[in-house]
Amino acid sequence: MNTTPPPLARRLLAELLGSALLAAVVVGSGIAAQTLSPNQIGLQLFENAAATGLGLYALILMFGPVSGAHFNPVVSLIDATLGGLRRRDLLAYIPTQIVGCIVGVILANGMFALAAISISTHHRASPAHLLAEVIATAGLLLVIFALVRSHRTSSAPAAVGAYIAAAYWFTSSTSFANPAITVGRMFSNTFAGIAPASVPGFVIAQLIGAGVGLALIRALYPDITPVDAATAVLPHNAAAVPAAEGALP
Repeated sequence: MNTTPPPLARRLLAELLGSALLAAVVVGSGIAAQTLSPNQIGLQLFENAAATGLGLYALILMFGPVSGAHFNPVVSLIDATLGGLRRRDLLAYIPTQIVGCIVGVILANGMFALAAISISTHHRASPAHLLAEVIATAGLLLVIFALVRSHRTSSAPAAVGAYIAAAYWFTSSTSFANPAITVGRMFSNTFAGIAPASVPGFVIAQLIGAGVGLALIRALYPDITPVDAATAVLPHNAAAVPAAEGALP
């Protein structure tokens, strides 16, 4: 039975495209919402959240069989920590995801006839926002790896999309929960942007959330194995590991 993942180059292409499309969905829908619903912040957030949740669902289905559809450095980091992703592959995944998100934001700006790069002035890093990012990131990892451990990875695209859409509303930060997306969103001075000064705090909070999520995963699912972790999100080798023991966006 062959459990060898696709070549790294193919997986990196999937992560690059998936991260770019995810960023384009997040920022593009934010620009559209701001344009179509001026001065209606609640409606703008609803439109942005709905598009992101649905887009993430489709992207995980599209790229999951190739790369695992991480699109998110903290998902890749926890996957590697649990033994599912090789450490050397992790070092390639993370910059690919960051570059993909930056490219996606530039494309989103271009689709709406805005400057390709416009640095955001939307400051977000209050203590409440940072706490929200810790919670959002830990929750995202719990959703992903709980499904992996309980052999329900087929539900991951819908569950991850639904969680992120919900977290837009129940967190004050609107749930970035993704360092690559956070970096990319600096380059759009629109509804979905984040000021550069807020980025370090967000990334640190997301890393703390990753640590909290990892601790909770190990506490709730102490028997998780490297085989389990290798099937994170929508596994590239799920068909080859039908009975495996138990991450973007």
